[in-house]
Order: sequence, then structure tokens, then C-alpha cells
Amino acid sequence: MKHFLTILFGVLCFGLAQAQHWQDSFDDALSAASQEDKPIVLVFSGSDWCGPCIRFKRNILDSDEFLEYADEHYVLFNADFPKKKKNQLSPEKLNRNKSLFEAYNPKGHFPLVVVLDKEKSVLGTTGFNKKASPSDYILLLNGFVQ
Repeated sequence: MKHFLTILFGVLCFGLAQAQHWQDSFDDALSAASQEDKPIVLVFSGSDWCGPCIRFKRNILDSDEFLEYADEHYVLFNADFPKKKKNQLSPEKLNRNKSLFEAYNPKGHFPLVVVLDKEKSVLGTTGFNKKASPSDYILLLNGFVQ
């Protein structure tokens, strides 16, 4: 029984660690950025309607290489704007994402990545290049913070 509980605890901890790649709220992202002295990678996406957003997530953002590097060097937040009814956000989260959209994505580009410092100042912006590898993308983001 002890062995089973140890394994169960390990699985739960691993699951929680995996879920921590992306912050649940922008306020959490700001707090983490301040506490950990890391820049924020703010991603504007349309997770269920934007083809380039879906490819960007699959090819770059969900890659082990990017996630492992980002865990050490960045705080990640996704301001998503899904359209399908089954994927709708809570009104509170949608309003917060709209506020971020107005502040950091006035031209309405999807996907758009905005790198911010812990004081919410823009360090750089970029989109998605389908030919870029995760390591290429890491180098691009690092160029904004140096």
C-alpha cells in the first residue's frame, strides 16, 4: 500500500508540474515574473479557429525543447480567443484577455507573441514562422531580453 501511495503521489506531482508551464491568469503571470525575475511570453491565439495558431502551438509551444527552456527562463501566458461554443472562456477570463488584446495587440494579429518585462513593458513582438524550429524560436525570444 505504501508503494502504491508513493507512486500515486509521484504521478500527481508530475501532472501538476506539467500543468505549470502556462499560468492560469495574467495576474499569476505577473506575480511569477516578479518573484522569479523572468520576462513574460504573452501569446495571443485562436486555439480552435486559427490555423497558424494551432500549428504554432503544436510545432513550437508544445515541444519539449521549448517547454523545458521556457520553464527556466520565461513565464508563459496564453490569451486565447476560441470561437466554438464548447471552448468558450468564462466572462471574467474573456474580459481580461480582451484588455490584454487592446493593450498589446491593437492590430489584431494571430498568433502574436509579446515579450514583456515584469513591469509589463514590451521588449519585443513576433509572430509564427512555420519554418522555425523550437531552438530558432528560443533564440528569437532571447534576442528581445538581452
